[in-house]
Amino acid sequence: MLPFQISFLFAWRYFKAKKSTQAINIISWISSLAIAVGTAAIILVLSVFNGFEGLVTSLYSDFYTDLRITPQQGKTFILSNQTVQNINGITALSNIVEEKALLVNGNAQTIIYVKGVDTAYPKLSSIQKYIIRGSFNTGTTDKPAIVLGAGIENAIKADILQDFYPLTLYLPAKKNTISLNASNGLLAANIRPSGTFLIQQEFDNQYAFTNLSFMQYMLDLKPNEYTSIELRCTSSQDINTIQQQIETLLGKSFKVQTRYQQNQSLYMIMQVEKWVIFAILSLILGIAAFNMIGALTMLVLEKQRDISILPDGDI
Repeated sequence: MLPFQISFLFAWRYFKAKKSTQAINIISWISSLAIAVGTAAIILVLSVFNGFEGLVTSLYSDFYTDLRITPQQGKTFILSNQTVQNINGITALSNIVEEKALLVNGNAQTIIYVKGVDTAYPKLSSIQKYIIRGSFNTGTTDKPAIVLGAGIENAIKADILQDFYPLTLYLPAKKNTISLNASNGLLAANIRPSGTFLIQQEFDNQYAFTNLSFMQYMLDLKPNEYTSIELRCTSSQDINTIQQQIETLLGKSFKVQTRYQQNQSLYMIMQVEKWVIFAILSLILGIAAFNMIGALTMLVLEKQRDISILPDGDI
């Protein structure tokens, strides 16, 4: 036999041999089981969390863009696209007007966030691959169309394929604008549904897409006035570097956020949950390891007389 095989044989025989105190055997087996279960639990839990984190990240990356520019104060701003688009590493740019609105279909109604987007928006987002009915068609200023989340479609009992009657969209009117509905200060417009998307419940129940110029007309905004600008960057470029370049170019009046910063609370909670569970399982492993050390120490003390008769050096 090889020396390490003989050493392992001695260790195994001493481990399972009867001791003067039976508790040493019990503690040894319990500690071994705890270490094995704890190690397997760490591998399993961290694998599940990593897979879940990857799934959530992929869903959010299909809805949120690489970078988003918003004003530090107020809801809207005026900015020339060319000042940002000339930065190296930006492949696509879309102007956005987003507002909270009331969508009504007969007696059914729901509060939504409606995003007015331009024709460049599909280049930034993967929203088109999640269209389950109809198409991603936002219409024009005169004939606006709206793409609904599946949750919104269910809430207002609309049928994209068979409903021939337009929906009614209510938007908040500015103070200096004569409201079409003076009783509650809302501007109303008929809008035809054109498609339905299904990503995840958070987006499906809240968001809808329509035409940018229609939103600017309804909210009485200037042609170059937006609530945000969303950008897509090349995979070879460092997004953080591009973010710093935009912040330097635009100054402190604008806020530039990456995809993770747009959902900072969600990603932070996911990371905290993962590391807290890792810490708890590591604590369990540490306790089991100390129990094993204690059991081995007692085993060595009990077999000290036997160990003393073994020859020095390798067996």
